[in-house]
Amino acid sequence: MATTDRQATTMALAHALSAAERGLAVIPLSRTKLPALRSPHRDDPSAPPCHGECGRFGHGIYDAATDPARIRELFAAAPWATGYGIACGLPPHHLIGVDLDTKSGTDSSAALRELALRHLFTIPETVVVLTPSGGRHLWLSGPPDVVVPNSAGRLAPGIDIRGAGGYLVGPGSRTDHGVYATAPGTAHLAPAACPPALLRLLLPPPRTHHPTPPSTGGHGQGLVQFVLAAHEGQRNTRLFWAACRAYEDGIGPALVDALVDAAVNTGLSEREARATIASAARMTVHRP
Repeated sequence: MATTDRQATTMALAHALSAAERGLAVIPLSRTKLPALRSPHRDDPSAPPCHGECGRFGHGIYDAATDPARIRELFAAAPWATGYGIACGLPPHHLIGVDLDTKSGTDSSAALRELALRHLFTIPETVVVLTPSGGRHLWLSGPPDVVVPNSAGRLAPGIDIRGAGGYLVGPGSRTDHGVYATAPGTAHLAPAACPPALLRLLLPPPRTHHPTPPSTGGHGQGLVQFVLAAHEGQRNTRLFWAACRAYEDGIGPALVDALVDAAVNTGLSEREARATIASAARMTVHRP
């Protein structure tokens, strides 16, 4: 088993280096498809947001690199890695991943075709990665001045979008469920430009801006920024912590809308964000 894992790590590193040659920034992944290196700040919930400024590994996609020496260092620090993730939204490709899942029991490919017919666009010939569960990842390239957010099922059931702040499991990665592989005839392609009509669907509708109320001062703005810096896996935790601090300091009610907006910007739904803040309010009020 150890030999198999070492071979999987060696192959993952080789594939990651090959992806980097194409301008794709990569990080090592574990068999669970999560970043192989854990955050060095995981035991300190009050630590300020860090995107790698501390100089240590373990900041998810903020570790992503195209430099071969850096990539080798990342994999050396995670010898258990059996795959690699490709960061989305970064130059030169500004990658957008369309994840057509099969777990929901819906035909996500048919749903995408229906969207294409309804909104008059065609999915161009591009890189397609086949997942062990039978799904597909379509690689598209976005404009450099547009930030495409991550979403799950917003376009249609079974269609997830990987955008800025997200990553795609790279072909050649081995997970608990099998190996990711490039679909025949697509490995040599570059990510095709995302059709404008599809791009419009991927962007969230404009939201009414709720500035941080002046009465909350700099501390309130700091709590909002703390939530904005959250990435997938810590969004609810950061929001709950920030809301608790706000209610403890007596600025909770004035900061609710700003915290909700910040949470929505990280990918939470407004309903989920308000529920988390309400839970923090209840806990703070009832705390002895």
